[in-house]
Amino acid sequence: MELLDLSLATPEENLALDEALLMEAEEGDLRETLRFWESPKDLVVIGRASKIAEEANLTNCEADGVPVLRRTSGGCAIVGGPGCLMYSLIIDLRSRPHLRDIQQAHREVLERICRGIHRMAPELAEGEQPLRREGISDLVCGETKVSGNSLQVKRYHLLYHGTFLYSYPLEKISRYLKTPPREPEYRAGRTHASFVENLEVPAQMLKTAMRNAWNAEAIRTDWPEANVKDLVETKYQQAEWNARR
Repeated sequence: MELLDLSLATPEENLALDEALLMEAEEGDLRETLRFWESPKDLVVIGRASKIAEEANLTNCEADGVPVLRRTSGGCAIVGGPGCLMYSLIIDLRSRPHLRDIQQAHREVLERICRGIHRMAPELAEGEQPLRREGISDLVCGETKVSGNSLQVKRYHLLYHGTFLYSYPLEKISRYLKTPPREPEYRAGRTHASFVENLEVPAQMLKTAMRNAWNAEAIRTDWPEANVKDLVETKYQQAEWNARR
């Protein structure tokens, strides 16, 4: 697997790059990729099938100039920005066919990431608040969520991507997101303020842990710039995509 540590200038470009990498792989690129990025500004990202008005506090987002964008994978809305590390995996399903099973994909990817972080930070592997998977696709410490994740399956490849809160201003989550329409059982009706926390480890440690977990040794220097430009113009800047019901 190759590493692409690349944050583009706008939220729209960053979401487009995830999709472009998946498109590139489907079109015949033989490389698996681990990408890291961090949005230079706050944003809300809703799932492919989400109803925007149900999950985002549009009044507050508009007042603060926070874009609300739609991704191609499923799941509920997330907030990102400085202090929230985003990662993306492009995985070849021809060499890992068992990951076509969505539950298996969530389990294997998240448990592999946990093991990588445990090796770097043994204190997160034991005690009263170990880092572990909960619900369908959350990572938690104790009973509080530090990472949300989602996926998209294509014919030959899987896009698996997610977030790690490490120093994000958590009050912004309650400001920009409503209570989600679907909740994991372990949330037990808690508000965002009592359900989510920062992992409080350096972003570079998280990157190193995930690089090691996925053997992402080679550095990737190229990326599908033309596809990103096209996707931004025809999709991620369009209300028809972002705001559709």
